[in-house]
Amino acid sequence: MKTNPLALTLTLSIGLLAPLAAQLEIKDAKGKHLDILSGDKVLVRYMYEYDTSTNEKKHATYKPYLHVFDAEGKAPITKGPGGQYTHHRGIFIGWSKLGFNGKSYDRWHMKNGAIVHQKFHEHKTRENTASITSVTQWNDGDRKPMLDEERTMTVWTPNEGWARVVIFFKSKLTATYGDVALKGDPEHAGIQYRPADEVNRKKTKYLFPKEEITTGNVKKHKDLAWIAETYWLGDKAHSVVQLNHPGNPKGTVHSAYRDYGRFGSFFEKEIKKGETLTVNYAFAIVEGELPSRSEIQEASDMYAEMKERKE
Repeated sequence: MKTNPLALTLTLSIGLLAPLAAQLEIKDAKGKHLDILSGDKVLVRYMYEYDTSTNEKKHATYKPYLHVFDAEGKAPITKGPGGQYTHHRGIFIGWSKLGFNGKSYDRWHMKNGAIVHQKFHEHKTRENTASITSVTQWNDGDRKPMLDEERTMTVWTPNEGWARVVIFFKSKLTATYGDVALKGDPEHAGIQYRPADEVNRKKTKYLFPKEEITTGNVKKHKDLAWIAETYWLGDKAHSVVQLNHPGNPKGTVHSAYRDYGRFGSFFEKEIKKGETLTVNYAFAIVEGELPSRSEIQEASDMYAEMKERKE
């Protein structure tokens, strides 16, 4: 049986020996955004600015998110502020009903409050991997903290296989200030990916682990190991696979059917004061259309064997 190169090297990408390739770099535009680059090409851009000087700037910066760039490293293939559903931005995380101190807060549409980057905990580069950890604070409408987060985004560029870039997304959510309830629904909560607003809605299509799973019934199938989509910007196809680590909360529902391409994974969870919830996902970015279901499944099986990253 032919071995899938992506699956073969997934476990080597974090904490072990990464396949030799171009050295990745991290460049920080202080207070604005942080880039991870391969040579002169931007792979991803973490948007972490928070500016309340005007209503327009506050709206544009009320939560941090990760932009994914095209193969040329020139422009994002993910969405920023504005367009349809302005709160949908790149790879992002949030819940529309966050319970805290007897009240409910919307940290999805970002009504009356913000998720604010505080500092970078660490930056790491090693050959063809680069990792950043952003410390964020989820605030109420009075700028008082409700939840602390350490968001680690590790970028890996395989030197073979079907993925152009793999992004490991880890979020450690700590209920420092009191009990927190993460609630919402599959359309307005979780860890999700949003293509650029210029997506061709007639061409968007999805793929799931089993043929009998479709866009019409995917919400009935919980805790899927992966979900995937292909979307078109102009004459170019871009594909994304979201891998769901088995250590994540059970009961996860997957939203993957919108023609504008927003898709991802949603769960509800209560975090008691002083406790931490850690979730792990990976986003495999593919140039062009998706590989076969069996190839994705092989990579997913390998990802499932990776231990949850504790460092």
